[in-house]
Order: sequence, then structure tokens, then C-alpha cells
Amino acid sequence: MTDALPSINDLSPAPLVFGDLQGCRDPFQRLLKKADVRDDVPLWFAGDLINRGPKSLQTLRDVIALGSRATVVLGNHDLNLLSVAAGLRKPKKGDTLDEILAAPDAADLIEWVRHKPVAHFENGMLMVHAGVLPQWDAAMTMELAHELECALRAPNWKETLAALYGNEPHRWDDSLSGADRLRVIYNALTRIRFCTAEGAMEFANNGGPDAAPPGYMPWFDAPGRRTQDVTIVFGHWAALGLMIRDDVLCLDSGCVWGNKLSAVRLTADPAQRVVTQVSCSMKKQT
Repeated sequence: MTDALPSINDLSPAPLVFGDLQGCRDPFQRLLKKADVRDDVPLWFAGDLINRGPKSLQTLRDVIALGSRATVVLGNHDLNLLSVAAGLRKPKKGDTLDEILAAPDAADLIEWVRHKPVAHFENGMLMVHAGVLPQWDAAMTMELAHELECALRAPNWKETLAALYGNEPHRWDDSLSGADRLRVIYNALTRIRFCTAEGAMEFANNGGPDAAPPGYMPWFDAPGRRTQDVTIVFGHWAALGLMIRDDVLCLDSGCVWGNKLSAVRLTADPAQRVVTQVSCSMKKQT
């Protein structure tokens, strides 16, 4: 494992971090305008750029056009796009991937998505789509994320994707290898909501914190979580909604379900963090 994690100059502007866009391009553009940040402010995206919203292709193009200003981590919907493009899965009812797959530059779009990270760490801030297992510190999280990223960028990436789906093993073990190892990494970073104190994951419930089965809890409340020394920002959990704590921020406020799209200026000092929101008018997807 690495001994140190990268940091940025304290004088660099704090990033503006967006929750799940899910193809909701119009609210994204309104929120970007409302936040009124300088052109040198980095823009971070906590995954699920696309799918279920009405303008997935345009949203993806908007983020790509931001170039190096945008830092993106992949969410489960982004990885679903790769699986559908690879012929491994069929689109589900309510998916809005057809425009992307039918675009004249679809291959280039898929390549751009495939080469995005699944975790990002900068200046004491860790961004993932869903969560982190309690046994992982920030350095280990980044090491494991890198393993998955390398596998998704390799020539046999379709084989890797095909092996990621499934709920077992449901907990981390250092001895895991091959597809089982990558599957646990994928499930933790892009799917987790609840786990036990020992880090056993549960995937049947997608409700709010009160929906935790006996013995389970929101992953960020696991006692002894080894990422308590960093700030974690994530999305994925619309039923949890906007949650702003000093150490953990959930930014999925359910825009695609007709609620709100949220972004936060992720300053080092929690007292200086500013949340900006816009209302969303999309009909709920079925």
C-alpha cells in the first residue's frame, strides 16, 4: 500500500462537487450558473453522470467539454453504460442510454468513461460514488480503486465487467484475488449503502437509514471506520438525500426523481462549505 496520498496547494480554490446528475442536463446548467464560481474552480462529479434523466448524451458531452477542469468518479450507472455497450447487459426499463450508444462518436464516449477513476483523493478529501468499507483507510481505498481502474482499462475489460456483477463475496478479505477481489471493490465503491461493523455489505435495501436490517448500519456510521480522518463525499443514495456532516457529505438529493440537484464548495474548513441547489422537474422514472 502507498505511504502517502497526494495533496494540493492550500491556495488552490476549493472544488465545487456535484451530486448525481443522471442525465439531468438542464438542472446541471442552472446549478452551474447559480453557483457562480470562477473559471479556475475545479468541478468534481460524484458519479452517475448519466442514465434515467432525459438528456444523458448532452450531459456527458457537457462534462467532457470541461476538460481537465472536471474530475469524475464512476458510478454504477456509468459502469452500466459500459456493460450495455459491451453487450453484457440489456438496457433496463427507464434507462436513457440509447442516444449515447447511437451517437456517431459512441466509441470515443465509451472510451472516455472507461478511463475515468472510481475514487479520487485530494487535500484530505476522498470522493467515491457510494461508500468505503470500514476496514479501508484512504490510502488503501485508493490502492484498491487503482486495481479496479487498471482492470477496466485493460484490453480484456469486457471480461472484467462481466465478472463484476453479483453480491458475493459480501465482505472484504485481504486474501481475495481475481474476480472476487474486484467484485468487492466495485460493490463497495459504487453500490454500498449498509454494512455491519465488520464490513459485511447488504444490497437488498435502498431506503433511508431507517431501512437498515438488524445488525446493519449506514456504511459511514460503522464504528472504527478507518477513513474517519478524511472527509468523504459521495452520492448514490437518493433516499438518504442531502447530508452535510463535517466528515461525510452525501450529495445525491434525487434530481432525477423530481427533487433537487445539489453541489457544495468543498473547503477544508467545514464551516466555510456552501451548498447550492436547484429544483428539478423531471418526472419520476419507472
